[in-house]
Amino acid sequence: MTVSPDVAPLLEAVERYFTLMYDSDVSQFDRVFAPTAQLHGFRDADLRILPVNDYRAMLASAPSPKSKNAPRLQEILLIDVTSPAQALVKVRVRIDLLQYVDYLAFHCINDTWLITAKSFHVERRYEPAAA
Repeated sequence: MTVSPDVAPLLEAVERYFTLMYDSDVSQFDRVFAPTAQLHGFRDADLRILPVNDYRAMLASAPSPKSKNAPRLQEILLIDVTSPAQALVKVRVRIDLLQYVDYLAFHCINDTWLITAKSFHVERRYEPAAA
């Protein structure tokens, strides 16, 4: 796949997101999410609304999928670049036992693509591996 030089920084930002979801290294969190970002989605039939700082705390407090040797699944399903400063990226990502489809709203802030909103959907739940 040939990648336009204009899209390459956005793809790098998506890769940073995938890495953060797998290794939960919150020292990289500010390179992925804007400080004003919010997350919305249904979990167990309830709409969850998470301010970005609550999400950071959640990631920091739970064992990472990487530390659990969980399978890694990540794919980009859609990229819609609206302007040099705004894009929407639809991804599928597995985070431990949950597989999500996320809509990630990106804005280019100070020459860095950051997620300003995340809408998530739990697409699949995996059973824990037998011990």
